[in-house]
Amino acid sequence: MTTLRDAAMKSKAWPFEEARALLKRYEKKAPEKGYVLFETGYGPSGLPHIGTFGEVARTTMIRRAFEVISDIPTRLICFSDDVDGMRKVPENVPQQEMLRQHMQKPLTSVPDPYGEYASFGDHNNAMLRRFLDTFGFEYEFYSATEFYKSGRFDDTLRLAAERYDAIMAIMLASLREERQQTYSCFLPIHPETGRVLYVPMKEVNAKDGTITFDDEDGREWTLPVTGGNVKLQWKPDFGARWAALDVDFEMYGKDHSTNTPIYDGICEVLGGKKPNHFTYELFLDFEGQKISKSKGNGLTIDEWLTYAASESLSYFMYQKPKTAKRLWWDVIPKAVDEYHQQLKAYPTQDADQQVNNPVFHIHNGKPPESHMVVSFAMLLNLASVAGAKDAAGLWGFIKRYAPEASPETNPDLDAAAGYAVRYYADKIAPSRSFRLPTDMERAAILDLRARLLAHEGSHSDEELQNICYAVGKDHAFDPLRDWFKALYEVLLGASEGPRFGGFVALYGVPETVALIDRALAGELVG
Repeated sequence: MTTLRDAAMKSKAWPFEEARALLKRYEKKAPEKGYVLFETGYGPSGLPHIGTFGEVARTTMIRRAFEVISDIPTRLICFSDDVDGMRKVPENVPQQEMLRQHMQKPLTSVPDPYGEYASFGDHNNAMLRRFLDTFGFEYEFYSATEFYKSGRFDDTLRLAAERYDAIMAIMLASLREERQQTYSCFLPIHPETGRVLYVPMKEVNAKDGTITFDDEDGREWTLPVTGGNVKLQWKPDFGARWAALDVDFEMYGKDHSTNTPIYDGICEVLGGKKPNHFTYELFLDFEGQKISKSKGNGLTIDEWLTYAASESLSYFMYQKPKTAKRLWWDVIPKAVDEYHQQLKAYPTQDADQQVNNPVFHIHNGKPPESHMVVSFAMLLNLASVAGAKDAAGLWGFIKRYAPEASPETNPDLDAAAGYAVRYYADKIAPSRSFRLPTDMERAAILDLRARLLAHEGSHSDEELQNICYAVGKDHAFDPLRDWFKALYEVLLGASEGPRFGGFVALYGVPETVALIDRALAGELVG
């Protein structure tokens, strides 16, 4: 019998492929620090977003996969770069004028515009932690402010001063000539104004571990690189953090991929071993354009969770992370139904199949049972004809279709019914468009009406679907999908939908006949 670890060692699921590659780092001996370290970074200049969820969720999937194939302990650090200077004021926060007075200060030195925390950085860090805790992620939070000021980063910063020329050689090769003239990997924090300064260095003293520079007013300053007096530019900071923490794995978006040699090179200059990395593709909007937080052309995490449970979002994140994917409203119903299809399949699968099933990775090898006896797509169609205002408005139909189901025994279905009513009202109803049937379609729909009324056998999905098929074939629809497309457009105001026989079984034969009568009388058009 195949064990879980045996199955995992040959699984083609991407979390296991990445986990096996990571295990090779320590095939000769275990890490001296006693654990394998995963890291994910966060820029706290704004609120957490759907990309933050995806990065932590995917990293966690690889971490859990690693724990299946190895007994080496693991840790996950979520690192907030809150020493970063505030370069612009976010448009969606209060006290804009107050914030503008603190431009270029580290985010943990900017007052909280909400008046709740010690700083704006602390506020956004708290939002990040609340966000991650909501989804049950297991992580340790690191603040760059604490990291720089506590002395934990001091040894690496002193080494950066000693090896300044090697770091600069890596950086200057990647910069335009004009930027090369003023660039330094060190950014001093002005002792008086508290602002992060982008100024050239007059001297970097490796022996004393100090930097000398002129501020924007021409005054000369000498500061130690330790103790939170300076920060590293973000690209050197990436590699230096890897070296300081001995990071084993970090993933990031494709937009970082050209910087990977820089990050790796600086990590190695500072005595570290470059970590394994995983580059994921970016999300696209409905027009195929890259999603931008400033444009607002994608879905937010709150928007997704308004219409579906978080597990469906985890499922979406699991799918093909190295392929650019549209992140738009219409992917939500598909993700919900595919997630539940995989849940239902899981108990019937052997170990080799289970480790390749997305729900294994979403639920750390312990997926729950699905109680979705009705698909989300079907619930959307039911919502479109039932006029329901909430989940309770759909349960009369659901119980007739599945008498054993109830909101108590099928909580996932109850939640999905509520989501479906909301999704229909917000995303489908405004754009729904009915049409009258052609003469050929009208004759076929009338025939369907008659056959439904005359049918005395089972009202199961399969029986009713067979009737629909038979009508389409007898009326010479070629291809047959044109017949079902006509049913959807005439009766439901949409160009596609779930199996129509299943819809009839759920909605009811008398109700479907009444819907046909209204459609053929032209009552649904306009």
